[in-house]
Amino acid sequence: MKFTILIICTLSCVIFSLFIGTVDLSFTDVLKALLGRGTDTNTIIVRELRLPRSLTGAVIGAGLGASGAALQGYTRNPLAAPGILGFTACAALGAVIALYFGFYKWIPLAALSGTAIGAFLILKISGNRKSASTLILAGVGISALATALTGLTMNFSPNPWALSEMVYWLMGSLSDSQFVDLLICAPLTIIGIIMLTLIGPDLKTLSLGEETAVSLGVSLGRLRAILIIGTALCVGSGVAIAGAIGFIGLFIPHIIRLIFGSDPIKLIPLSAISGAGFLVFADIISRYLTGPGTQLYLGILTSLIGVPFFLYLAIKETKV
Repeated sequence: MKFTILIICTLSCVIFSLFIGTVDLSFTDVLKALLGRGTDTNTIIVRELRLPRSLTGAVIGAGLGASGAALQGYTRNPLAAPGILGFTACAALGAVIALYFGFYKWIPLAALSGTAIGAFLILKISGNRKSASTLILAGVGISALATALTGLTMNFSPNPWALSEMVYWLMGSLSDSQFVDLLICAPLTIIGIIMLTLIGPDLKTLSLGEETAVSLGVSLGRLRAILIIGTALCVGSGVAIAGAIGFIGLFIPHIIRLIFGSDPIKLIPLSAISGAGFLVFADIISRYLTGPGTQLYLGILTSLIGVPFFLYLAIKETKV
């Protein structure tokens, strides 16, 4: 029953998002536009603007939710999030470098390249060591380096317009999403989610302890490699299209854990579904609150929603 409600909520968010925008459209208008029977204007608005934006948001949210759940399961740390491995910062660095040189069409490729370099470095640094702390330390170090290089690139921005483009891109937004973006993001994210879902049983065994997991046949090196690559695909593809969007991979798994339990086998796919619905819902709020000439960026909104939630969790934990 809970799973059905979750699916319905996510689908409802995607459908409802087709009605939100500066142009008011009725249910009939949207339905005709989807079927290609509406006016040219309505068809362009729904099929070329709103639909790809909603689907792209759902895909990105799913990737962030799944990667957050997997990382929390691997590190056995509820504060673990996709950004802890530095993939968000590496992707941002690649995109900012592309913006610095004015290669706007190459932003997704540059961001994905940055993520790939980050994943390679983490794999090399963490090696085959068994401790999850090594992976976290490597990720934090790479994230700090990428963030510093991003700041350095912005510091030497060739002009104020290029700097503003960098700043706005780092705030995160789905406003310019097109089907070509979905074609870039969706395959990589789906592959990443599948990889993370497949290691669910190993993550469940790992919850008993690393030594116990090894004795039961879990290969920590293989598990770590799949985790890193799967997370890199989910996070890198999302950041490459929509910019930096935080906190979804941090608090969505918490909510799902409270409702469905902490079994990683179920938690990862359920977090993907919930992440998809939440990011589309957040984008609906962003569009609703955006006025003429003023845009509420999605990355800012998700942070504003996520921070109070975690403050509540922190206060709750201190009272236990």
